Amino acid sequence: MAITCSILFYIVAFSFFISTDGAQLIIVNNCLESVWPGILGSAGQPTPEDGGMHLGSGEEIVLNVPEKWSGRIWGRQGCTFDTNGEGHCLTGDCLGQLHCNGKGGIPPATVVEMTLGSSKSPLHFYDVSLVDGFNLPVSMKPVGGSVGCGVASCEVDLNICCPSALEVKRNGKVVGCKSACLAMQSAKYCCTGSYSDPKTCKPTLFAHLFKAICPKAYSYAYDDVSSLNRCRASRYVITFCPPPML
Repeated sequence: MAITCSILFYIVAFSFFISTDGAQLIIVNNCLESVWPGILGSAGQPTPEDGGMHLGSGEEIVLNVPEKWSGRIWGRQGCTFDTNGEGHCLTGDCLGQLHCNGKGGIPPATVVEMTLGSSKSPLHFYDVSLVDGFNLPVSMKPVGGSVGCGVASCEVDLNICCPSALEVKRNGKVVGCKSACLAMQSAKYCCTGSYSDPKTCKPTLFAHLFKAICPKAYSYAYDDVSSLNRCRASRYVITFCPPPML
């Protein structure tokens, strides 16, 4: 018996939304130098690769994460580790360990954040955040996916135009750009205390600067409208030093 188009549509849609296969994260180093990605699963979530690895220029790695996985990924640069995986990084360091093992990166660091489905929604939510500052350009792009899937990114090297008050220098070179919160250490800039809601926490001059340069990235805590992506795809490519989109 032939299957009508309407029945086929519902079969496809149903299988689409109940899939429990998880997702693949393809992490690519498009930088001219090595990058040491750091990974941190949210509370109760596994952390792939024990939280860290080395990627030489042009290398990539494929990570399989379960359905409803959430966490963050950031790039570390200028790292030196011994055979025990102990050492340090110029930016994004996680307490001197190659494998971060549940530790976050020290700001400033450009962070990719994601929640790949939840009990409330089958959609995947992801963004590139400058709330913790900037160290490396990065993007997250779905492969295929449903209508409306977007690219989260900060493709420009913000270190080049970082205000002097926010610069982090190593050996005379700017390697990171602090967030206003990290630099000023005040509730107004950190969206805490009496500034902990969207009505009282407004973008600062520095947040406006970040947004002008990287319009597809979070510039401050409540920058949801233009920065949070909603999608449903089985694969995502996270690229450090992505080529500029034309």
